[in-house]
Amino acid sequence: MDKKERRKKTFLLVEVILLTVFLLAVIGCFIVQLAFPDLDFANWIRENVWDVKKSYNGLKAHVPTLIRSLIYIFIVYAVCRLLRVFFSAKMKKSYRAKTVFSLLDGFVKYACAIAIIILILKACGVNTAALVASIGVLTLIVGLGAQPLISDIIAGIFIIFENEYQVGEIVTINDFRGSVVEIGIRSTKLLDAAGNIKIINNSAIGDVINLSRELSLAIVDCDFPYDVPVEIVENILKNNFEDIAKNIPAIKEGPYYKGVCMFKDSNVTIKIVAKCLEEDRFQVERDLNREYRRLLVENGIDIAYPQVVINYPTEKTFKVSKKDKVSAEEFTQEQTQLSKNMEEQQT
Repeated sequence: MDKKERRKKTFLLVEVILLTVFLLAVIGCFIVQLAFPDLDFANWIRENVWDVKKSYNGLKAHVPTLIRSLIYIFIVYAVCRLLRVFFSAKMKKSYRAKTVFSLLDGFVKYACAIAIIILILKACGVNTAALVASIGVLTLIVGLGAQPLISDIIAGIFIIFENEYQVGEIVTINDFRGSVVEIGIRSTKLLDAAGNIKIINNSAIGDVINLSRELSLAIVDCDFPYDVPVEIVENILKNNFEDIAKNIPAIKEGPYYKGVCMFKDSNVTIKIVAKCLEEDRFQVERDLNREYRRLLVENGIDIAYPQVVINYPTEKTFKVSKKDKVSAEEFTQEQTQLSKNMEEQQT
């Protein structure tokens, strides 16, 4: 047992002892006044602490008021329970439903508590109309001094009801990318890949990009040297794309070959894309790079890199047959059609 738990148990024990002493004192005063009404000590208690007979007579005079108050409490409590059960039954067990339910549940509890207080005061003869008007003026004064807080609350309500994002989804808010760990009425908490939590006030949320509603695009740029005909690389990809998809289970669609995208100083660059979940995107890109490198090595191809030539390397001659050219052309056109709608997702 750590110190914190011991401290809690000590405080609980002290509270129980104090409450017991208080109850025993009250019961003792009650017994002394009723059993020994002529004692000086009983008279002293009656005059300075508590007169049991007067309390009883006053309570008896206000029985109708107490009954009305209990009826009001029962009615409001029953309505509150019915509303909470209704919300709980209608909402599905999803992150958004739980968030909405907690919001509505909080509103219902606070509204019921306020209603009970006002109805009890009304039953006791208090002018509740004037009290409500005073509360309205006080609320206006507080509201004028807490405009940022009110803006955060209103923005949080719109975020929840418009379903802009949910807990567990990956979003980019104000150029900060992270997973949503909490959606509060006042703020939103994001957790990035490094374990940092960013707390953003709802009213300060500007641009929001929800990355989890649709499949994301994993994009890799792959190089090969100029002395290797592009048809050779395209046929290698054509013959191995199915195996690449099997080797990377996180890929949901693809991979697809997009074509030649760049000419570098020593290499030609081609683009390969695949669709996956946003949380898997970076790992899928790394796995695609690994698979491409493995294919190059297996087929005797290496990327060109800056070097100081002190002897002439063995020259390799790659010959492309007419069949290979036709096959590569068909593969390129097929991949272009399959991935034609993915250009917009490369941002």
